[in-house]
Amino acid sequence: MAAKDGKDDDPGVRISMPEAMRAATAQLSELLQSEPGGVSALKSTDRGWTANVEVVEIARIPDTTSVMASYRVDLDGRGRIVAYERTHRYARGQVDR
Repeated sequence: MAAKDGKDDDPGVRISMPEAMRAATAQLSELLQSEPGGVSALKSTDRGWTANVEVVEIARIPDTTSVMASYRVDLDGRGRIVAYERTHRYARGQVDR
């Protein structure tokens, strides 16, 4: 049986990596009402995808002082968020050591 969006309900159906990146940023942005800064990591899992999404939590001027956050986002195989968690906060201009 086909789903309304045209994709099968078959759990073996999996979206592509670019689709997973777009799904993670769009859905997290909608949930948090914050601007996504990008995806810093994306990996396939047994159940779908896990992405690390960077989000602007507090926009400041200059933008190097904006407060950013890194979120781990778990997607099912069809690209729907099933869980998310903030893992880190930092200033945009901060460099990893």
